[in-house]
Amino acid sequence: MSTLTKTASRSLWREAASVAREQLTHLDRPAWRRFFLALGGLGLAFLLAVFSAALNQSGRHNWGMLSAALSLLLAGIVAVKVVPYLAKRTALERWMEKIEYEFTREGVVYFLVIAVIIVAALNTGNNLLFIVLASLLAGILASGILSMLVLERLELDFVLPEHVFAAQPIVSRLTVRNLKWLLPSFSVTVAASQARAKKGLSPTPSGELRPTGGAILNGPVYLPFIPRRAAVTQHVELQFPRRGRYTQEGFSVSSKFPFGFLLKTRAISARQEVLVLPSIAPTEEFYEILPLVSGELESVHKGRGHDLYAIRDYQHGDTARHLDWKASAKARQLKVREFTREDERRVVLVFDTHLEKPDTKALAKFEKAVSLCACLAWHFFEIDAQMQFLTEGFETRMAPGREVVYPTLERLALVEPTSEGETTEALFAQASAAHGFNIIFTSQPRGSVPTSLWGSSYFIFMDWL
Repeated sequence: MSTLTKTASRSLWREAASVAREQLTHLDRPAWRRFFLALGGLGLAFLLAVFSAALNQSGRHNWGMLSAALSLLLAGIVAVKVVPYLAKRTALERWMEKIEYEFTREGVVYFLVIAVIIVAALNTGNNLLFIVLASLLAGILASGILSMLVLERLELDFVLPEHVFAAQPIVSRLTVRNLKWLLPSFSVTVAASQARAKKGLSPTPSGELRPTGGAILNGPVYLPFIPRRAAVTQHVELQFPRRGRYTQEGFSVSSKFPFGFLLKTRAISARQEVLVLPSIAPTEEFYEILPLVSGELESVHKGRGHDLYAIRDYQHGDTARHLDWKASAKARQLKVREFTREDERRVVLVFDTHLEKPDTKALAKFEKAVSLCACLAWHFFEIDAQMQFLTEGFETRMAPGREVVYPTLERLALVEPTSEGETTEALFAQASAAHGFNIIFTSQPRGSVPTSLWGSSYFIFMDWL
């Protein structure tokens, strides 16, 4: 037992020494130096004042006046040189800057009671009422001090999933750490800092700004108890209504502890940013288009390849491009060539961002087109197709869907309509040179589409959505 006691005492001494070293490393030495100099100056001023009183009593008034003047001079030097310097570094000023106060319903009733007692005590002169009044005011003071201690030295860690989709619930993890060595924190509420939460704004072709995001934490999270030197984790369900970038500059921690008279709020700087991908939930338009796209894809890729596999008899439905005329003449019946298929699913998703009239109706159809394109990208990823994505200023390589689906969705999350028609022509030319079946989203009229694209492309016109 003695050995265990000695080991425990040594560990306690080591912990205390580490705490002391940590405090010394953060010590403001110039401030403490001036503080002790101020104490010495005020102590000397006090002694000179006492000595001045003694000199006056002994009849040596001249020396007494000189001693009093020196005492006032020392006190003045301390007040001018030291007090303002220390006031800028005092923790009280830091607390007052960070903590905001808001009256609660209970607090309003409490202060009304205090006002009534003040009037009664002044009118009656009853000492008991003054004692009650002092107790009530002491309660306010104690509440303010305790609330400051509760909200001090708290750190936040907010963790979101790697990929977040619009209109899809997710579970995030909020961790609050209490760094205080002695005191726990009670009844803490964490919320988005309203003054510091940014709403993402993006320009439309008309020059207006429309919101694409907002605060990440859209509701308060309540933590009843956080032990000292410990962390508490709370799982929070979130849902983002639309795609885009959500940015939040900070959080606020608030508490009504201990009496609930005032709601104290303290801001914590903890920048958070998340890119919300478009919704991949299948829509009615997706179920209508998917069979048509699949049929077009099969007809285009049927027999595609470069290596000859076999020559067989002609069957109804075979394309005339694959007829082998020499074999047909020799056999005196139609023969077709079969090729090995390099890849049955090579898809190029092309998204044209041009909008001629960016009104409310056109913007709504644009958002439907973004969601439908995201659904198709996710579908081809699930069936393990070769996929490529093209849009203004962005292009992925032709690769398996698992390698390009998230870059595609991230680009779709930030895509905005443009008014430059020249980009559409360049995009169509780029799609013509692509090696795959094109699925093109565009708001252009049907007559403006190049004829070279009709044979190897499926067009989804935004007016149809």
